Amino acid sequence: MSESRDDPTLFWVDPERRGIFDLDRFHISKSLSKAIRKQQFSVTLNQSFSQVVEHCAAREETWINTTLFALYGELHDMGYAHSVEVWDENLLVGGVFGLAIGGGFFGESMFSTKTNASKIALAYLTKHLSNCGFSLFDTQFITPHLASLGACEISRREYKARLSKAVISNATISSQKFPTAYSVLQRSAHTS
Repeated sequence: MSESRDDPTLFWVDPERRGIFDLDRFHISKSLSKAIRKQQFSVTLNQSFSQVVEHCAAREETWINTTLFALYGELHDMGYAHSVEVWDENLLVGGVFGLAIGGGFFGESMFSTKTNASKIALAYLTKHLSNCGFSLFDTQFITPHLASLGACEISRREYKARLSKAVISNATISSQKFPTAYSVLQRSAHTS
């Protein structure tokens, strides 16, 4: 991370309590289920990575500086950084991006310019990660928004134990087809 857009320094974050999603416990509320069912938006994987990162950094205060933006682009080109995009016709209205290493996905940031767009991105992403055999979805910190979707906090010790198992897994984000709205909602029916 960086302290701000204009700060050239980078630092690592290792919180005492770590935010994660248990992939099979992602919570789809009735209103989110209705939004997914309407299929007002289309959802894609890795179709506009740079644009998602740009939107995530387009805040008054951001931790994504130009160095990080360039590094994320390089990691995307190498196959480690990925994005989920939510589209309203040809307009990008939401998304999330992060890094995949083995069976671990490390969510970096998300954005939304339309109601439910970032939640829809996360619903599709968690379903896709589960389908591809991932075991860890690291959100770094927990926010009320993430908690409402089922994210929880675990201790640093538990996180490191899960991390050590996840990174040696040979899960890949491209091993399965990207989910449909129907399959995202089917998972919800079994776990809600």
